[in-house]
This record gives sequence, C-alpha cells and structure tokens, in this order.
Amino acid sequence: MSIKVIGAGFGRTGTASLRTALEKLGFNKCYHMHEILAEQSRAKSWYLASLGKHVNWDHVFEGYQAMLDWPGCSFYKQLVEKYPEAKVILTVRDPDEWYTSVSKTVYPLSNSFSKWHAWFSPTARIMKGMLFRVIWEGTFHGKFDDKEYAKTIFEQHIDEVKSTVSEEKLLIYKVTEGWEPLCEFLKVEVPEEPFPRINGLEEFHIKGNEILSLFSNLYSRELGTKVLLFVLILSFLWFGSKIYG
Repeated sequence: MSIKVIGAGFGRTGTASLRTALEKLGFNKCYHMHEILAEQSRAKSWYLASLGKHVNWDHVFEGYQAMLDWPGCSFYKQLVEKYPEAKVILTVRDPDEWYTSVSKTVYPLSNSFSKWHAWFSPTARIMKGMLFRVIWEGTFHGKFDDKEYAKTIFEQHIDEVKSTVSEEKLLIYKVTEGWEPLCEFLKVEVPEEPFPRINGLEEFHIKGNEILSLFSNLYSRELGTKVLLFVLILSFLWFGSKIYG
C-alpha cells in the first residue's frame, strides 16, 4: 500500500472533514494529527524528521493511503518526491477565520504540555518537541501570537505549494465546495450522502478535553513508574547501609 493523496494544507483548514470524506471515498486509512494524538509514540518519527534525520516514510504510513494536516503538511515536498504518483490537495480557508480557529484550538492544546510534563515524561517531551519544532517554531518561528505574521506564513505556504506542485497533480480546495470538485479530481463517483462536516470549535473542545485526559493518564503512569524506581533505589541504598554500614 502506498500514499495516494498528500494533504499540503495547514491544520484547521477543514482537514478533519476531508479526512472523513477521503475515507468514505475509499482512501482508507487517512493519516491525520489525530493519529498522533491517539498514539503518541508516532510523534518520534516526526520529531526526527524535524531534526533533519532520515525517516522511513513507508513505515510511518504503513496501512495508510492518504495524509492530511500537521505535521505531514510541513513535509509535503519530501512526500511528493517519495510518492510521485500521489495527488496533492491544498486545503485553504479565509486567513482571519483560520487564525481564529487555530488560536482557539490547536495552539492552546499544544501549550497544555507543561515543562513538568516534559521533564518527567519521555512521551510528553517528544510530543511537545515535535509540535514546537514542526509547527510553532519550525513554521511560525515562535511568532504565532503575532496575528499578521502568522497569516503571512499561512498565505506564503499556499503560494509555495502552488508554485511547487504541478497543476495537473494539485487541487486547491475549500471543504465548503463539497464532493464535486474533490471527486472529479480523484476520479471517483460522487456519494449520495452529504459531505461530512466535522471538528468545529465546540467539537474540538470536547475532543481536546478527551485528549488531555488521555495525556494525563499516560503521564501519570510514566511518573508513577519513575517514582517507584526512585523509591526502590532509595530502599536498596538504605538496606545496603544497614547491612554493610
């Protein structure tokens, strides 16, 4: 199985809806940031990629036919080169609406990883490192809070994709356009059911709370393991001092 569709659009441009749409059209499964949030061990490959290390993309995308959203969109050039037969979808959105959406969803969720999480949890350390190296530092250069700067980066990315990917392989797409342009581009039949509308602000906040709960449980287990190990070492040293002291 190989990647057939590469999403080059930033997160919060309708990628969750498009993910569901692509899977309904048979491009199953579709790799999305949700995959990493659900299985955080996946973050390591993207973290290594952000460091310029070699990554086995076939291993990363094993079992997937499509890729959307961050962090993959930040590596679309490498992926286009790796999968030359794949078609590219550039999801776009009004820049002001996009910035507002990211500011209320992905950005605060990323900042929920405190330095204490990163200190005590290897998983949190890699996850936070990936998010910041790929998105907030790597893409927005630590200036996402500057709305105009972030919007400029957003628009520059769109222009770059347009100039990089050949026209016959590229669809510039708003999810509000529905099935027709998407199906025409992918050469598949238009489904009779309505186009999926997923991951609005309210739904994201509900999902975000679930994710944070998963994070907390995972990090608590990792912290508990470290505390237990620390207690065992202290106990060993204490008994050793009693026996040999």
